[in-house]
Amino acid sequence: MAEAQVIPVRVGVVLDMDDYGKMTLDVITMALSDFYATHDYYTTRLVLVNRDSKGDVVGAAAAGLDLLKNVEVQAIIGPMYSVQANFLISLGQKAQVPIVTFSATSPSLSSLRSPYFIRATLKDSSQVGAIVAIIQAFGWREVVPIYEDNEFGEGILPFLTDALEQVNVRVPYRSVIPPLATDDQIAAELYKLMTMQTRVFVVHVLNPLASRLFTKAKEIGMMSQDYAWIITDSITNDLNSMGPSVIESMLGVIGVKPYVPKTKELDDFAIRYKQRVRQSRPTAPTPDVDIYRLWAYDSATALAMAVEEALPENPEYRDANVSRNSTDLEAFGVSLSGPELIQALSSVTFTGLAAKFRLVDGQLQAPPYQIVNIDGPRASSIGYWTKENGLVKELNFESSNTNKYSTSRSNLGSIVWPGEKSSPPKGWVIPTNGKKLRVGVPMRGGFTVFVSVTWNSDNSIKVEGFCIDVFDAVMAALPYGVQYEYVPFATPDREMAGDYNDLSYQVYLGKYDAVAGDVTILGNRSQYVDFTLPYTESGVSMVVPIQDDKSKNSLAFLKPLTWRLWLTSFCSFIFIGFCIWTLEHRTNEEFYGTAWHQVGMIFWFPFSTMVFAHKEKVESNWGRSLLIIWFFLVLILTQSYTASLTSMLTVQKLQPTVTDVSELIKNKEYVGYSNPSFVFGLLKEMGIDASRLRPFNSAEEMDELLSKGSRNGGIAAAFHEIPYIKLFRGKYCSKYMMVGPTYKADGFGFVFPIGSPLVPDVSRAILNVTEGQKMVEIERKWFGDKTTCSDSDTVLSSKSLELESFMVLFSAVGAVGFGALTHYVFKFLTEHWDAVKGEDTPSKLLRLLRIFLSKKENNSQETELVDPHEN
Repeated sequence: MAEAQVIPVRVGVVLDMDDYGKMTLDVITMALSDFYATHDYYTTRLVLVNRDSKGDVVGAAAAGLDLLKNVEVQAIIGPMYSVQANFLISLGQKAQVPIVTFSATSPSLSSLRSPYFIRATLKDSSQVGAIVAIIQAFGWREVVPIYEDNEFGEGILPFLTDALEQVNVRVPYRSVIPPLATDDQIAAELYKLMTMQTRVFVVHVLNPLASRLFTKAKEIGMMSQDYAWIITDSITNDLNSMGPSVIESMLGVIGVKPYVPKTKELDDFAIRYKQRVRQSRPTAPTPDVDIYRLWAYDSATALAMAVEEALPENPEYRDANVSRNSTDLEAFGVSLSGPELIQALSSVTFTGLAAKFRLVDGQLQAPPYQIVNIDGPRASSIGYWTKENGLVKELNFESSNTNKYSTSRSNLGSIVWPGEKSSPPKGWVIPTNGKKLRVGVPMRGGFTVFVSVTWNSDNSIKVEGFCIDVFDAVMAALPYGVQYEYVPFATPDREMAGDYNDLSYQVYLGKYDAVAGDVTILGNRSQYVDFTLPYTESGVSMVVPIQDDKSKNSLAFLKPLTWRLWLTSFCSFIFIGFCIWTLEHRTNEEFYGTAWHQVGMIFWFPFSTMVFAHKEKVESNWGRSLLIIWFFLVLILTQSYTASLTSMLTVQKLQPTVTDVSELIKNKEYVGYSNPSFVFGLLKEMGIDASRLRPFNSAEEMDELLSKGSRNGGIAAAFHEIPYIKLFRGKYCSKYMMVGPTYKADGFGFVFPIGSPLVPDVSRAILNVTEGQKMVEIERKWFGDKTTCSDSDTVLSSKSLELESFMVLFSAVGAVGFGALTHYVFKFLTEHWDAVKGEDTPSKLLRLLRIFLSKKENNSQETELVDPHEN
């Protein structure tokens, strides 16, 4: 009764019926047998109808057409290869029949956007993240992909190149090999790769071609040190089927493949599979179960589950509505149960032999990738890659730190590299094609100390100069030899063929491999070339003529001190005179006398302390203490005044004619700039009119224009980079000075193509050269001691001395003075208070004032001040 209720559902299988295809069909059969053994209550049973795709696209199309038209299958498992799948997917969409592939991995198949295409395998682009992480881990800057010339090989390229570009890794060349290439064709392509500098290769081909490729690479010496090979999962998944000689030739290769967890079910299936192969093909070798057969097993299981859910009744086709003149391609019907079946299949989820089976948008979700290294007869695991965490040593499915993505090589195990080396290759070498680096050099008309090109009688050239010597020293400091030759950037008549922007752009165009010269590092140039670190100091400044200071006048002696300091000093002199007179006039004959004599002493005594020792003797202790501090203040003040006045009367004799760019713009002066140079654009940005800019080509022409002046056909100021200014002023030290701010620039650097692996090594060599004695020798050779002047550009003027500089001393004098006065007044009132008792307030004050102004006699009697001219 139960058997009568079973509904047979025909399912097509399109495979190449070679040994591999037949074994894969056995796996699909085993999957259904295992599934129905544990699900005998299901009312549906898949009936497999296999067709041979015969190893090509036409065979796969014919097999699919036959299954749809004549057998009317409800689904098709297959085909095996991406190149066979395109047309079959289109047929499936027309017939509303799901096409389930377990091995067609090309990402381009997804672009068909067919709802009836199920990829029960991983698309090749899923592994790009793992490959790029490995490249980042070892710091490689250039990679050459080697891929098969078909849809399978080309499908991964857009994803790989985009991912590499995002991490600033260049793809300088793409190596394409036909699937049926001969050994000679393979060797020719490999020899071409040997002539290039890149030594990191990502290989994406299928096994038959992969075995021949690595065998030939080993034969011609490309599996040695300096080389790095990364293989995609199309090869890594098939390593078990390769012979020992092929594996030996792949020593040091790194591969990626989907991670397959070890389970009891997988081990049990592997044992049963090998037993079945031995029974059906006793003479055939017994291969290990690869991941494609595991996906085939899971695909059949998923299809059986979906059919049970979606097809409770006998499935049928609707006849095609076609004319009599239609072709066989139009003469097949449409499956009525197709929409329900594809919906059920998309929602199936279970744990299969390969991993968890779950489809999103018809695509199998990618598991972590395992990274392996071929270090002997087999591949050893060295780490893993996950989309969330990047490179990891071990997988941890229970906890995942999604905030930390790592590309550190420390997360990978020990690796055996080609040539059995333990250290990773740097990823590039100097090309072996005998080609020297073509190093472009500018043709300068002036400032030839930096770069000079001379043609000899035999048409050979001699290139020399400061920049050339630095470049030679830097290249000699590299840890490897680099052959290069200098090529002038010149026209046929031996003139410079453009400006420095044009020269840099030649590197981008590939005319030069590098540029050595006085090329300034600029942001707009770095958009199409790479610069090394600078080897000179940076900045653009202004040079102007020096003139004698005509501004000195009869009041120049007042300039050393500010008016606040002058006023404070004058008040302090009067205060000191008053304090000393107050303390001394009643007991000291030299401070007593007529009223005018005493007033004169108040002014005379403190001012006399500035220039000579005073003859008046001070008797009180308070007066002596006050004078000690006062003398110290006068000493400091007079010495500072003398130094400041001397500076003003000497330094200010040499003044610049212009001190600021705003003066040039306001007075509409003519301004000079070096031709060719980026300074022209900088001056326009400052607001200087282009009609007011005059170029110069040499130090002599620059001197001539500055000497004439702006009103006589010359210039009022010249702008240039600091290295040129130092050289110029070394020659004309007494005539010009550098003034104004220094405008930002990054100095001279050497130019290389974007992504050139030479840049980091050359930059490190520049640091070694510039920090060592070699740079001193080069500078002395070309500049001597002419780059420094006895006068300083920074001492354009001396500032007046401020009150704040002497505030502590003035405060000390004031404090002691007020203290002395307070003590004296208190003592005076104590001694004479009894003499004014009983008098009214006005009388008291008048009496005390008369006593204060009188002389104190030895008998303590007070002698009032008497004018001798009074009668």
